[in-house]
Amino acid sequence: MQQTMSKPTYKRILLKLSGEVLMGQQQFGIDPEFVAELAREVKAAKETGLEICLVIGGGNIFRGMAGARKEKDRAQAEFMDLTAKAMNVLGML
Repeated sequence: MQQTMSKPTYKRILLKLSGEVLMGQQQFGIDPEFVAELAREVKAAKETGLEICLVIGGGNIFRGMAGARKEKDRAQAEFMDLTAKAMNVLGML
């Protein structure tokens, strides 16, 4: 069901999506159908004139790797988390 969006109250928004939301009903990873629906909703909001800053987490990928943080040093764990976030951004394109 597609809803029509009204004229926004604000000109700019920051939308933060957790990585977990990109999983849809899956245990980990990215659900392509669910992500496509999210992208359509973000596009519809943008088409109302909103300027959107989109921030996406990486927990669906990095936390999905059992025990990864326990076996890695801090710098390597941070790099893995940033890589997971970059993968999610590419998934939303």
